[in-house]
Amino acid sequence: MEFRQLQYVIQIAKEKNFSRAAEKLHIAQPSLSQQLSKLEKEIGVLLFRRTTNSVELTHAGAVFVAKAQSILDNIEQLKQELDDLAHMRKGKLVVGSLPITGSHVLPLVLPVFGKLYPEIDVVLVEDSSSRLEQLTASGQTDLSLLSLPLDDPSLEWVPLIEEEIWLALPHEHPLVRIQEPIHIADLASEPFIVLKKGQGFRQIALKLCNDAGFEPRIVFESSNIETVQSLVAAGMGIAFVPKMMTRAKTSEFLPVYLPITAPSPSRTLVIASRKGRYLSKAAEAFIETMKTTVENQFKG
Repeated sequence: MEFRQLQYVIQIAKEKNFSRAAEKLHIAQPSLSQQLSKLEKEIGVLLFRRTTNSVELTHAGAVFVAKAQSILDNIEQLKQELDDLAHMRKGKLVVGSLPITGSHVLPLVLPVFGKLYPEIDVVLVEDSSSRLEQLTASGQTDLSLLSLPLDDPSLEWVPLIEEEIWLALPHEHPLVRIQEPIHIADLASEPFIVLKKGQGFRQIALKLCNDAGFEPRIVFESSNIETVQSLVAAGMGIAFVPKMMTRAKTSEFLPVYLPITAPSPSRTLVIASRKGRYLSKAAEAFIETMKTTVENQFKG
């Protein structure tokens, strides 16, 4: 069994297609098929069920892929650790981020980090909360910018910032005109616009309503916080938003943002990594840079 064969099996499982897997691996399809057959013969089990239209993992194949991914991840961690011991400043850092926060936080952090560590390449992965947890737990991202709570018990985290949650309203909404303190319980009859399932901020919004004693009447869902804001501005409903979103300039295409009365609701942004995973010096430096930058920009 060779390391490259582990990579081949993982890629086939990911693509579920020999042609696409061979293309991603930069080898000929016959060579890929030959290597897989050789491996299956060596270990004595079938890893994939081949049909005319698809390639599916067998039970043994699923176990093999999980173990192979772990082995390759451990090898990569060993390389990182040895590089750090040799005081190498070059390397690659894979950072996961939520779209809702990445567009506001990372443009502040990346230029600072780039100046301090110009030879470290940062690769960004933007996805939903649930998907980022999976990627971080499997070692496919070194770090991920997420909000609590985290569902995956294999993750650990360090706090980044506690951020207030505000209310986004259409310009002509009565609450904008009367300028009275906003209580979440008073919003029970309002139409809500929320993010789609899998987004952590959706869970926060639903919990705020539930804690106030009602189920929100959801009229629209979107995977994009910018779309949520545009729908609110168009008068289609109201929405909870992180305070950092309110820093945008006021316009007819943006809603009106108002704080919610005390106790003000908030969310906790964290930097998550897998428990027990070796954090490279680059990862540690990125965490420190992010904490310092975010605290300076968003405090108060």
